[in-house]
Amino acid sequence: MIYDKATLANYEQAAPRLASSGALGPHRHLDPFLDRLPARAHILELGCGCGRDAVHMIARGFRVDATDGAGAMARKAGERFDIPARTMRFDELDAVAAYDAVWAHASLPHAPRAALPGILRRIRTSLVAGGYHFANYRLADRDHPDEGRDALGCWTHLPRPDWLRTLYQECGFAIAQAEEYSAKDSDGVAREWLALTVKVPPGNNGSS
Repeated sequence: MIYDKATLANYEQAAPRLASSGALGPHRHLDPFLDRLPARAHILELGCGCGRDAVHMIARGFRVDATDGAGAMARKAGERFDIPARTMRFDELDAVAAYDAVWAHASLPHAPRAALPGILRRIRTSLVAGGYHFANYRLADRDHPDEGRDALGCWTHLPRPDWLRTLYQECGFAIAQAEEYSAKDSDGVAREWLALTVKVPPGNNGSS
């Protein structure tokens, strides 16, 4: 399974509700991530949702390619913030050394665990040497399986932090920062998360 059709269908149906009830303002990790980037950096967003992070990146002067696997979410980003978001699944990313950064807030946990290594390699290939990538993940705990459907019916994998760090390194990234923190999930339940900021090492072309 490369992606989960039921998860995309859920987001297609939920797009109007999420667009009207979504939090205002960018995610708290976004500005620290953007501060690492050069002016006018080209950023790919994976899972733009209704566009709250993309519009902030644009306001700060960055060039943004906003994408979402659910076409309805990409359209809502356009309707709400006039962002030219496009529909693209993780497994459809085929850019080579095209971006300075890839931002993926709360989107990669919906990828099946077995598909994540391939997705991370696609992300690395899409980045220039020295490029940055951010992603955050819900973490496994005693009360939840490592992989399965969440309370909203979306496919979610719940990894262990050490496994994630090792996987990113195996996929050619250097870890710049890792932070474990608590935050409410989309179902309103507080869970532990890991936020990872990683980098393609200087001198390594994203396509290598």
